[in-house]
Amino acid sequence: MNSSFGTLFTVTTFGESHGKALGAVIDGVPAGIAIQEDFIQKELDRRKPGQSSVSTARKEADRCEILSGVFEGISTGTPIAILLRNSDQHSSDYSNIADIFRPGHADYTFHKKYGIRDYRGGGRSSGRETAARVAAGAVAKLFLKEQGITIRACTCQIGKIKAAPPYNWEEVEKNIVRTADASAAEDMILAVKNAAANKDSIGGAVYGEILNVPPGLGEAVFDKLDALLAHAFMSIGGIKAVEIGDGFAVAEKNGSENNDQMDAEGFKSNHAGGILGGMSNGNTITFRLAVKPTPSIAALQKSINISGEEVDVEIHGRHDPCLVPRIVPVVEAMAAIVIADLLLRNRAARK
Repeated sequence: MNSSFGTLFTVTTFGESHGKALGAVIDGVPAGIAIQEDFIQKELDRRKPGQSSVSTARKEADRCEILSGVFEGISTGTPIAILLRNSDQHSSDYSNIADIFRPGHADYTFHKKYGIRDYRGGGRSSGRETAARVAAGAVAKLFLKEQGITIRACTCQIGKIKAAPPYNWEEVEKNIVRTADASAAEDMILAVKNAAANKDSIGGAVYGEILNVPPGLGEAVFDKLDALLAHAFMSIGGIKAVEIGDGFAVAEKNGSENNDQMDAEGFKSNHAGGILGGMSNGNTITFRLAVKPTPSIAALQKSINISGEEVDVEIHGRHDPCLVPRIVPVVEAMAAIVIADLLLRNRAARK
């Protein structure tokens, strides 16, 4: 099982949803970076469960414990290990489905691959694993901050409710669905609550930007910047599609419409989303991600058990009726890890 990501700035996550703890080991962090534990905690708090009426009722402090790699608040150049202890597991909620494959989950595929699975909340396949990514991404953000690079994301759609650009980024942390369009927030909240009331869930989309990235990040062939971002985003459970720049809209355009022409002051548009030939071009990198509805729903569903027998299943426990609000900081974290890694790789690109 590959639980590591990155080439020079590498992140390895460990732990299960209902185990004793989760965590991350971040290797390749240059020495001398100010590691602000309160900033890492703030990022974790954005993702942690039980934070609003549209998230799971599970309560986890997700208290950041830095075990190594930091001395007197400064990175030492050695691996940084961060531990997040679990404290609010209700494993008995899953006893009725120990031998049943939940629709929409990794239960069936995990069992077929390994012949064994942790049915308590999905084990490694649980969305709880992303807490470790957020901790690692926070370290990456602190490195990027010293380079003048900013990453931000927001909820741009829940169900059929869409946020209207231009986005007001000051609004994102002021509403519980993390949208940058205050006028859409209440309708989005209502859509989530209605889905939950009907024992269902609802999907949505995330929009993000990476600002002040220098030109030339990324490789020309297999490790294109957009390819690595897509890899990072698609590794997040629940993400089903990735668009860079204009995305699928380019299918309806002519080259004369889609090309970002230039003048002496730079690019006159940004249809490419800040990436050309797999490398950053100096424009803001833009992306949009589709997030599926939470597969854990209380409604009666059809499935099979490990013996192949058809069964009815009701999923109990505490789950988000919509993944989007809490996936926003995870998306930012994975983007930060990609950019941090490529910044380090670029140091060897030329004399």
